[in-house]
Amino acid sequence: MFIGWAPRGPTDRALRLTSFSDYERGYGGLDPGSWLGYSVRHFYDNGGSDAYVLRIAADDGAVTGPADPAFRTTLAALFDTGGAADRIDLFNILCVPGLVDAATVEIMQRRARERRAFLIVDCADTDTVATVTGSLAGKTGADAQNSAFYFPWVRAGDSLQQNALRAFPPCGFVAGIFARTDASRGVWTAPAGIEAGLNGASGLTVAVSDVENAELNSRAINRLRSFAAHGPVIFGSRTLDGSDARGSEWKYVQVRRMALFLEESLLRGTQWAQFEPNDAPLWAQLRLGVGAFMHGLLTQGAFRGATPKEAYFVNCDGATTTQADIDNGIVNIMVGFAPLKPAEFVVLTIRQIAGGVRA
Repeated sequence: MFIGWAPRGPTDRALRLTSFSDYERGYGGLDPGSWLGYSVRHFYDNGGSDAYVLRIAADDGAVTGPADPAFRTTLAALFDTGGAADRIDLFNILCVPGLVDAATVEIMQRRARERRAFLIVDCADTDTVATVTGSLAGKTGADAQNSAFYFPWVRAGDSLQQNALRAFPPCGFVAGIFARTDASRGVWTAPAGIEAGLNGASGLTVAVSDVENAELNSRAINRLRSFAAHGPVIFGSRTLDGSDARGSEWKYVQVRRMALFLEESLLRGTQWAQFEPNDAPLWAQLRLGVGAFMHGLLTQGAFRGATPKEAYFVNCDGATTTQADIDNGIVNIMVGFAPLKPAEFVVLTIRQIAGGVRA
């Protein structure tokens, strides 16, 4: 889901779009005063296929954006009970292009957690390698695991200015690559590496060296880097809870998003159990159904391990659901999985033979 200002369109509900043409019809297309239209376009250019858009507009019709306190107040209210975002049934990625205010990012991280979604956080357009670590301040709190931070901004052509190069926030590009990777390789795959190329990008506003790359990676700053053979790519896949110092189980974007996917899928897939007798036959049915779902993911390569025992477990019995739970109408299903983790560093050990080789 993308949220921002657009020249026209509803403000009381989100529109579901399947192309940038839908955005042009619903919200008026690109506008030089707002990042929203550009980010939606970058999303579709990079493999996105389905998105909700929510428009925030000032009462006087003036352009407004994340730097405006009134915009940020309205943004937070969208997720209140009965708000326009609250009424959306399902979304799994959240973007507010250009939002850098730490207090508001923290609110959006909480909203993402509440909706089992994942927030993509932009760096500031002025950030450099020297300053970007400071931009994390206030963004690594209790809900940081449901978000990731990307640096730097992306240079791309602006069709409103005869395709002259302009810097854009990374979130639209990144969201498109998330969607592209989900569709082609699964949500359990890191949306990063040479296959995570930024379509439509001509370059980046900041170049990151190998030494700088390692330092930023250790601090959970996902870099966009440009390589001669591949062009600009995403070169990091850590959540904002993923710094080396934290040692979080939610260190990696794909591990956290996989857990969110499982939680949402299983909650929706087990709704049928709500009015069934809460006893052993129900628990057995739940184990069977959830186990079949997990086994299907195993066969797609979603988990580490070659066998079900190595890859996942599903518990639902008298140990997970106590008599007190039964009295309160609760059935508990405990699910665990062995996540796939990226090879962030490839270490080569090279042995040189000294003194020549005898025949």
